[in-house]
Amino acid sequence: MDFVSPILEIVNRLWDCCDKRAVFIRQLPENLKSLRDEMEELKNVYRDVKKRVEDEQKLQKEIKHVVTGWIRSVESMEGEVNEMLTKGEEEIKKKCLGTCCTCCTCCPRNCRASYELGKMVPKKINAVSQLCSKANNFQEVAVPLPTPPAIEVVAAPSPTLPVIELPLDNTVGLDSLSEEVWRCLQDDKVRTIGLYGMGGVGKTTLLKRINNEFLETSFEFDIVIWVVVSKPASVEKIQEMVLRQCDAPDNRWKGRSEDEKAKEIYNILKTRKFILLLDDIWEQLNLLKIGFPLNDQNMSKVIFTTRFLNVCEAMGAESIKVECLKFKDAFALFQSNVGEATFNSHPRIPKLAKIVVEECKGLPLALMIAGGAMKGKKTPQEWQKNIELLQSYPSKVPGMENDLFRVLALSYDNLSKANVKSCFLYCSMFPEDWEISCKQLIELWIGEGFLDEWHHIHDARTNGEEIIEQLNASCLLESGQYEKHVKMHDVIRDMALWLACENGEKKNKCVIKERGRWIEGHEIAEWKETQRMSLWDNSIEDSTEPPDFRNLETLLASGESMKSFPSQFFRHMSAIRVLDLSNSELMVLPAEIGNLKTLHYLNLSKTEIESLPMKLKNLTKLRCLILDDMEKLEAIPSQLISSLSSLQLFSLYASIGCNGDWGFLLEELACLKHVSDISIPLRSVLHTQKSVDSHKLGRSIRRLSLQDCTGMTTMELSPYLQILQIWRCFDLADVKINLGRGQEFSKLSEVEIIRCPKLLHLTCLAFAPNLLSLRVEYCESMQEVITEDEEIGISEVEQCSDAFSVLTTLSLSYLSNLRSICGGALSFPSLREITVKHCPRLRKLTFDSNTNCLRKIEGEQHWWDGLDWEDQTIKQKLTQYFVPK
Repeated sequence: MDFVSPILEIVNRLWDCCDKRAVFIRQLPENLKSLRDEMEELKNVYRDVKKRVEDEQKLQKEIKHVVTGWIRSVESMEGEVNEMLTKGEEEIKKKCLGTCCTCCTCCPRNCRASYELGKMVPKKINAVSQLCSKANNFQEVAVPLPTPPAIEVVAAPSPTLPVIELPLDNTVGLDSLSEEVWRCLQDDKVRTIGLYGMGGVGKTTLLKRINNEFLETSFEFDIVIWVVVSKPASVEKIQEMVLRQCDAPDNRWKGRSEDEKAKEIYNILKTRKFILLLDDIWEQLNLLKIGFPLNDQNMSKVIFTTRFLNVCEAMGAESIKVECLKFKDAFALFQSNVGEATFNSHPRIPKLAKIVVEECKGLPLALMIAGGAMKGKKTPQEWQKNIELLQSYPSKVPGMENDLFRVLALSYDNLSKANVKSCFLYCSMFPEDWEISCKQLIELWIGEGFLDEWHHIHDARTNGEEIIEQLNASCLLESGQYEKHVKMHDVIRDMALWLACENGEKKNKCVIKERGRWIEGHEIAEWKETQRMSLWDNSIEDSTEPPDFRNLETLLASGESMKSFPSQFFRHMSAIRVLDLSNSELMVLPAEIGNLKTLHYLNLSKTEIESLPMKLKNLTKLRCLILDDMEKLEAIPSQLISSLSSLQLFSLYASIGCNGDWGFLLEELACLKHVSDISIPLRSVLHTQKSVDSHKLGRSIRRLSLQDCTGMTTMELSPYLQILQIWRCFDLADVKINLGRGQEFSKLSEVEIIRCPKLLHLTCLAFAPNLLSLRVEYCESMQEVITEDEEIGISEVEQCSDAFSVLTTLSLSYLSNLRSICGGALSFPSLREITVKHCPRLRKLTFDSNTNCLRKIEGEQHWWDGLDWEDQTIKQKLTQYFVPK
């Protein structure tokens, strides 16, 4: 019977654990009553203290800071307690109504929520009791104001309220931001300042620091008002907090309407210079509706914090982004939270600390929580264990789930629609620090069905771009280093993975293998639970049995190391929608992929595959087929593409193949009802002309690559074209676009023309207002990029004020006869980079004073020295950006 004792011990431990949780749940009603009673007692004490304060004010005495601070604490506590009591009553109502269960009094539908609330209530009772006790120390609530010297006869000053010092966390790394805020405060033109950034980045800490700095500054003001707004914003609650801080008598505003309270606030503040500090705004606030008299007469200022750039813009604020800390400051903050005793307990710990700091990527809240989790751990073994936990299972690190992820998740909760939330969570499937192509991301969203409300693929793309902008404005995504790329902060990604796995409850729902390890999942997983899997730059282990992927909807196996898949790997994938195999090592496409009839998205880009199996014609639900950069692709079976009846997007860009031309696909694509987004390379005049003549193809081809089109002298472009590439078309002399007068070539964003020696100009680009990138090389006949010809007069070009207005990169190389970019002067207000190589006759750059975004000019030194400048000021301005080649 020796086996019985261990079992009993396990049962006892489980019982103890469950019993402790049950106690909090069972005692919740009783504890809520105690909290209500304690709060009532505190309110009675508050009324007594408030009465004493009002009596002293009538005697022209100055109220003690400790008393004013206590009053504000009680007012804040009342709101917190009321919220907790409301939640408690809701939890009690949720208890089961079972008539057949004797334990129904302790069986709430959400035991976890009741348990968490049950734990917090006793703490709140203790906090209320302590506040009540502090009032016993108020023997005096005010002191006499200092008597002015008898010789001075001055008008009595208007009563001023002191700045209440707020408790403050470590402000390491905030010096420069604080200085920037003070510069704005001293600028008479700036009335409103918005501090924005992701959750946990230190916005509130910065605002508290600004508040406390008013205690020491000579900056003139009458009152500093601190208001925590949060969500949802309540005009009435904000008004009441302001009125209490202004010491407005209760009988002047209690029980009054919002408009009456607004009038009272306006009358109090209209002659005062006030500083309004608003913390945690989630939407635009109408400050005038609250009662704030913002005008040039009182020179008052407003500073607020928010997670959203668009809130700053809506409120007309000077926007200041609060960024994550640089490594040096991040390390200092982490070290202060770990504590010197722990940090210096072993020589290896400082090195291990650097690893932890790098994982937190400069996010202050993450650094403080990670520091607290490491505090007291004085051996390298303990640190190494926690580092492995942080890297593979971050939600298991103490404090990460409740104190970090739940705080960050508020931004996720604020997203407007369910599909936007799905789009955000999807970004966590990409590797750590990954620069995500916006184009690729939106196409994946289309494949997943996140943008299904838009039936036309171009509307879906537009909606996808708007969603990316919204996620950027919410600081849930960041702009990437490359144009049209985004990335996700590592800690935000950890939070997103935690959310995707239903707050960590279903680890295998979203499985990621990265750097050889599984993230928030298990190497030996219950695959049948998996909904999404990402295997970036990783292989997958073979097994004797084909894995059970019955619920798998997404498989991303991109990168450089997936040479093949285990036998029958795709056998049990009855629900899969998205399959990305864009892996440069993959040489053979498993034929069983042709059985995945639920597939909506298939990406084989960059693979070494030489031919597509005919079995792919079974994929009749496929919407997106992407075959870009497949340099070895030689064969696409006839009638394969025309069998894909649901196809909307077909991309074969930069996949030339040995046979050189994919023109035969044009007829098959033209027969497809839903296709409206085509990217294709063409290598014959006949097929190029067919693409122009076909109304269906003309509207559908978005990316076009023309190569080695011998005999083609003129190319007429479709106004729907987005990206154009022309290589080695030796007879091409003219590129045209058929537009009516006053129309624009609005879709075109990228143009690359290489080795077209007879091409004279690209004047049609003057009517492409959204052109971002232009590269022209080895076009020896070209004298001007935009010129006057028989059909387009230079005056018309000059009238096209949008020409090159958003161009960011311009590259001109080996143009032996090029004399100018344009016959007239054009502004380049968005140009960031220009490269000029071997253009000996280009002596003038038609830049004006509006070209203010330029950051790099690359070219030969002798070319730069020989340029003619009408305005030497512009030359001096641009010289700092010149990089000799």
